[in-house]
Amino acid sequence: MNQHAAKMMDKTGDGLRIFHFSELLKRPVCSGKIKDRIGRLTDLVFHTVEPHWHVLGIYIEHGWGKATEFVPWEKVLRIEDDAIFVQPAEADAYPPFVDQPGWILIDEHLMGSTILDMDGRRCEVVNDVFLAEAKGQMVITDVDISFNGFLRRVGLGRLSWIKDRLIPSRYVQPLSLEDRAARDKVSLSITREQVMELPSEDLADVLEELQGEEQEALFGALDSEKAAETLAEAEPRAQRQLVEDLSQERAREIFQEMTVPQLADLFSVLPFDNVQKLMDLLNAQVAEKVRNVLSDPEPEARDIMSQDYVVMPKEATVGNVLEGIRHLDQEPRSVSYIFVVNGDSKTLIGVVDLRHLVLANDATMLEDIMISPVVTAEKDASREDLADIFGRYHYRMIPIVNAEDHILGVIYYNEIMKGLVPRS
Repeated sequence: MNQHAAKMMDKTGDGLRIFHFSELLKRPVCSGKIKDRIGRLTDLVFHTVEPHWHVLGIYIEHGWGKATEFVPWEKVLRIEDDAIFVQPAEADAYPPFVDQPGWILIDEHLMGSTILDMDGRRCEVVNDVFLAEAKGQMVITDVDISFNGFLRRVGLGRLSWIKDRLIPSRYVQPLSLEDRAARDKVSLSITREQVMELPSEDLADVLEELQGEEQEALFGALDSEKAAETLAEAEPRAQRQLVEDLSQERAREIFQEMTVPQLADLFSVLPFDNVQKLMDLLNAQVAEKVRNVLSDPEPEARDIMSQDYVVMPKEATVGNVLEGIRHLDQEPRSVSYIFVVNGDSKTLIGVVDLRHLVLANDATMLEDIMISPVVTAEKDASREDLADIFGRYHYRMIPIVNAEDHILGVIYYNEIMKGLVPRS
């Protein structure tokens, strides 16, 4: 008996029984007596109620054009080795099964589907589900990702070669298609609740391992900003699949979070006809820049630079700058450097790393802690020129300036070096 079931027994008494779903699947369901067989268990229906998933009933599918049946759990009399006994239906049969929002079917939605193991940041497959039954109630206690579960699924449960690998049900969160669209069906994909905390690079790796509805549901559950970051990190094959499954409105929201270089890299791996349609979802100015990058094998810095950066006058104090940063509606990466300009002009005279800023006295002025001169690139610098600068200095972003040293924009490291250096 696993430890989670043991804890449950402490609360419910000696009447607790443990089942493997694989061994209940297709077990005969009988109405009152063994001779009155009404079908075989096709699935068990559950609903998530903290802290466990509680059973709602038995789903029986007859096939051959016969209606399905849904037996509410309160009608289940007992579970024996050779059959499951239920109360006789008041009519000739129990009512047909009708799926409801939030319902989980073990065989359809859990068995064989994918879990993102947050500890190892890898994908695992659900091979079996552990159930605990006591005092007329049944709950899911764990999912089994070991090879033993697979053996039970194929009828070879006696050949348990290794220790079961169990994930407690409280750590398994259904990832529903309801998270990305208004549907009344739970998806085939499940994952840990903390999936949103994964770095975009790791999420991209996971999406590349998933397929079909699992991939679509996981990507659909990300907010637009996280989805944009993850899409930019994914390999071309996964990018093509993810974009193909997007609605126009969802694609527009994600593209708004992407920079020109990211969009150009993405569109460069998509079919030409798709690119023409997707261009219509972009802001006209952004679309023009993306077209320029795609049509020119050597785009200049002015075509791919971003306006997401922070600039402050040299007289600004550390305290005022930090307070201002807290109210900025910008991406965290855009505040990693504070670019210092001379008075009201845009002439760049220095830069302050955010890490140094937070350690300085609030009354200190930026001109007293800034680094000068600043490593910059000109607006007509090529991607190769920018890659050389990043490779030499390893900065997170480089400011782009004109002949008068007015700051025009910035280029981010990842947008230039992706594909030129191995993913860390």
